[in-house]
Amino acid sequence: MKTKSRILPRNYFNRPTLVVARSLMGKYLIRCIDGREIAGKIIEVEAYVGSEDKACHASKGRTQRTDVMFGPAGVAYVYLIYGMYHCLNVVTEREEFPSAVLIRAIEIDGKLIDGPGRLCRALQIDRSLNCADLTIGESLWFEDRGASVKRGNVGAHPRIGVDYAGVWAQKPWRFRLRTLTASTRTRPAKKQGAPDRLGTP
Repeated sequence: MKTKSRILPRNYFNRPTLVVARSLMGKYLIRCIDGREIAGKIIEVEAYVGSEDKACHASKGRTQRTDVMFGPAGVAYVYLIYGMYHCLNVVTEREEFPSAVLIRAIEIDGKLIDGPGRLCRALQIDRSLNCADLTIGESLWFEDRGASVKRGNVGAHPRIGVDYAGVWAQKPWRFRLRTLTASTRTRPAKKQGAPDRLGTP
């Protein structure tokens, strides 16, 4: 059941992107569909920090697609890749500094949903949620359910599928929570269905 005090507010996301990314480990992504709430514990994310980050969509300038990244923190940036897979990001930091955190993996009732495309498919997230305010607790939001995550339980690894970004590809800006169901691998193995190497924000 939605508890307003649990919902992560805008100022939570209006912080340095790497701080937000790491702190999202163990938090919950909540999707409400026809009055039914689905809660996924966040297992893996990737951070994309400003227009200088060559792995970030905003490095190519402000476009109709990336305009949301230049807006207020706590808003959804949802895009489609390969014409079939959606990716969910939450905008971070101050306005006009385009940054976001890509949600890569969650755990629902002990089952690992690994990969941003699979995640969006499981939660029925598509472009209709692009620009949605994730801080008001309507159809999609984040919650803090009080779980404590020790720093040593979070691994930091290079981001996936951004080899084109030069030195930026080696930044350890992918964070993964070590759990019984989530592997600590540095490069997720490819599985059937939506590929792991999905697009970057």
